[in-house]
Parts: sequence; structure tokens; C-alpha cells
Amino acid sequence: MNILLDYNLNELEKKIVEMNESKFRAKQIYNSLLSGIELDENTTLPKHLKESLLNYVWSPIKIYKTYEGDSATKFLYKLYDDNIIEGIVMYNRYGNTLCVSTQVGCRMGCKFCASTLDGLVRNLSCGEILGQVVAVNKFLGGDIKNRKITNIVLMGSGEPLDNYDNVIKFLEILTDENGFNFSRRNISLSTCGIADKIYKLAEDFSGIILTISLHSAFQNKRQEIMPIANKYDIDTLMKSVKHYEQKTGRRVVFEYTLINDVNDTIVDAKKLYEITYGIRCHINLIPLNYVKERGLKNSTNIEKFKEYLCKMGRSVTIRKSLGSEIEGACGQLRRKQLKEENDE
Repeated sequence: MNILLDYNLNELEKKIVEMNESKFRAKQIYNSLLSGIELDENTTLPKHLKESLLNYVWSPIKIYKTYEGDSATKFLYKLYDDNIIEGIVMYNRYGNTLCVSTQVGCRMGCKFCASTLDGLVRNLSCGEILGQVVAVNKFLGGDIKNRKITNIVLMGSGEPLDNYDNVIKFLEILTDENGFNFSRRNISLSTCGIADKIYKLAEDFSGIILTISLHSAFQNKRQEIMPIANKYDIDTLMKSVKHYEQKTGRRVVFEYTLINDVNDTIVDAKKLYEITYGIRCHINLIPLNYVKERGLKNSTNIEKFKEYLCKMGRSVTIRKSLGSEIEGACGQLRRKQLKEENDE
């Protein structure tokens, strides 16, 4: 079935005209979709059009369960095909940041991450990614005119650049002035380092914050932690990052999860400083969040690691792990609930 949220406004107008309806109906449908108004709740559309639209998927995802944390809410979303994905909204003094997923599962195989435990099931469509924003915005009491989400981070389950076309279309709709009208400066995309797609992103949708999941500056260590490094070595990755930074004029963020006795020595910090030299960047150090299947331990050297980088002139912060108490922090999102239900 076709998902209506997969259409941008221009595409929706063409579809409506093909159905022998007035073009202005497309804007009514578009506003209702982005406001989270269900088809049977819609009072602006005529009955015959609503009946025709039953042939389409109106709401591709539903909030299935919520888990409330200290400064975050984790969501389990059920997709129209009964797959389940997770996401989280984090509440900060500067606004509400929604972490969205781009795939059901993930095939990247990063050793510290729960999302990849079951492998990749399938890509999410543009509308399924957008549906997460719609659902949570409505959950928070917002609509298309009164948006309650201030920032979007593509850091949930899946590798965004492994679902490139759907992600780009999602970003285009997300920033469309006829819709949610997000600023590109309020959107971050995190990638494990698909270098050729980073070059393409710089051409197709520059201006968002590019975040690189680095986690080691040594090629051999990165290969052990992140299998993607076998295809794109660090030199290749850093060239693509440098290109994005120069092309867009935007500072790049490097994410670095510190794992005890793996990547957390001063030698590691020195190498991280060296490979990021000449790139306008910020380094975000991430305490390792617990995933029981992984058996990895959080570093005890985070402060020393940060202190060295700061002395060398790097911009560095230690990320506050919002949502860890509800298994919603970095590296913890997964398909656990679906597996538990199938095992019952």
C-alpha cells in the first residue's frame, strides 16, 4: 500500500488531481497528516474523498508503548506491517530533541550497539521516518502550526546513509516551509562513516550538522569496533569529512564512545587530536551505555581523556546520557520488545 506521508506536497497535489479532486484538497490532507489528525477524525474532507483515501496508509506508525525517564520519554512505535522500532525524546532547557530511527534494525555491526543485534530487517520509508516526528509532536500536544519538537537527531536505530534516498526525502519534507519548517541548523545526522555518501550529502542536502561515529582514531582498533572501517579506512573517511566541512562551512561533530581498555588511553586521545587537526569540529565523548549482550565496560578515564584534548585546544564535551534508565540512551535502541513478545 502507498503511504501518504511518503509524498511531498507537490506529489500529493498531483495525486489528488489524478483522483479528479480539487488541488486545494492536497493542502488540507497534508496539514492533517503532519498534525497527526486521523482520517476518521478529519472534518474538512468530503466523505467520498475520505473513502478513496482508505486505499492508502494514512498513519504508517502508531505509538505502541511509552517509558518515562527523568528527562526523556522512550517510544515503541508499531509500523503498519507490525514491525516495531524505538525512539526517544529528550527534554532540555533549550527545547525537545527527538531521536528518530531510519531502519528496522541495522547491518553495520558496531560492537557496542544494541540496534544491530538482530541485523537489518528493512529500511524505513520517508513517511515512516516522518511519522515518528508526527506521532511525538502530537503526543507533546503540538500540530503543524504549533510544533513542540525543536531539534531532530537521526541517531536512532539504523544507519541513515544506508537508507540514503528515503532519508534525503524526509529531510526535504521536514524543512519544507509548507510543513514543519525545521531549520537545517536544528537537524543532526549521525553516520558510522559511509564516505561516498558523505560526499553526496554535501551536494544534496548541506547545512545540517554532520556527526561522525568515530570511536577510535586507530584503523586497527576501529576495524575491531566498527566493521564499516574495513570498507572505508580512516584516511578515506577523514577526507570525506573534511570535504563536508569545507563545502558547507559547518562544524563537524565527532562522537567517541569510551570503552574500558579498548580506546580510552592518552595515546588514543593524542591520535584523535592528530586526525582531527585542520577540521573545524567538536568532540563529543560518550560514556558507554550498558548492553548486556556486549560485555563491554565503561571507561574510567573519561575525565583524563577530555582534559588532554582540551589542553590541545579541542572543543570537547562529555555527553549526558539522557534516557539510560529506560534503555533509551546512545547505543541502546533496539527491537527487544518484539523479540520478547514473540518468545511469549
